[in-house]
Amino acid sequence: MNKEHIIAIPADPDDPDDFPISEAGVERGLMGRRIRRLRAALGLTQSEFAQRYGIPLANIRQYEIGRTMPPPAVRAYLKVIEAQPELAAAAVAA
Repeated sequence: MNKEHIIAIPADPDDPDDFPISEAGVERGLMGRRIRRLRAALGLTQSEFAQRYGIPLANIRQYEIGRTMPPPAVRAYLKVIEAQPELAAAAVAA
């Protein structure tokens, strides 16, 4: 059974608009929060962050809302941005 099928937070049976959240959904949400915090710490809008680091704006939006999980290469790149934001930006600009 994969993480999409394991329920981390069950739906509230008394709320017809609520739905269960899978373990994978929780992971996507936490990753989105991490990206949003990184971007905010750098003082950048989604558009500025996307342009500065060469990540498509649509992808940034999807990651931040937890709809999709960045692939492993992007997650590694985000760690580089977190550790050396100016160096990463300079590498993209070169």
